[in-house]
Amino acid sequence: MHITAIIPARYGSTRLTCKPLRLIAGKSLIQRVFEATINTGLFDQVIVATDHLDIMSHLKTFGADGVMTDQNHQTGTDRIEEVARGLQTDLIINVQGDEPFICKEPLRQIISAFDDQKVQVTSIMSLFTNPPDIYDPSCVKVVVDIHNDAIYFSRSVIPFDRDNVGDALYYKHFGVYAYRPDMLKKFVSLPAGTLEKIERLEQLRLLENGYKIRMVLTEYEGIGIDTKEDIEKAEKMLS
Repeated sequence: MHITAIIPARYGSTRLTCKPLRLIAGKSLIQRVFEATINTGLFDQVIVATDHLDIMSHLKTFGADGVMTDQNHQTGTDRIEEVARGLQTDLIINVQGDEPFICKEPLRQIISAFDDQKVQVTSIMSLFTNPPDIYDPSCVKVVVDIHNDAIYFSRSVIPFDRDNVGDALYYKHFGVYAYRPDMLKKFVSLPAGTLEKIERLEQLRLLENGYKIRMVLTEYEGIGIDTKEDIEKAEKMLS
């Protein structure tokens, strides 16, 4: 099986300008994500999909393979699909460009989920280990069915423990996805859905249109870099 990892790296960010080039303990964010992905040894190729020449120039300094994409893409999924069109591959892994601590095991798990031939899309989740994060809208929650297929993703607390039973499990979603190529192509062809627009979560587009996302439970506890405070947290982890 030929497996390709694509890392979307958009220059603009509403919360952290030129985010991929921000330094974390002496290395850029995009270099840390690229090297972490390469070091898993899981992929036949790793490509950075970007929209800016400064990022393309920077990629050359550490030997990364980059592709320039349309600046008008609305989502990272649109960006990786543009790159994927020219590839001959069996699986495409969207490794988020703001996850510098991504590691082998969760990626291996979402790839292994495709042993089930019915699976078209996979993603990862983990149990919340810091209870206050459950109430943080920047931490996306997911609930799943008995097959571990996603029922819903939300920035709100789901499920809601109405009677304070106390045994509800809360799963945090990480935006790392794997697709069969035809499913990725289908995804970007679908119009943005109502729930997607309300929650600002693009994966809801698939659920709204009746497609399944197989969730894989992992112990991954990375830090997504969206603010200067996140950079400080990451540097503490590295030290």
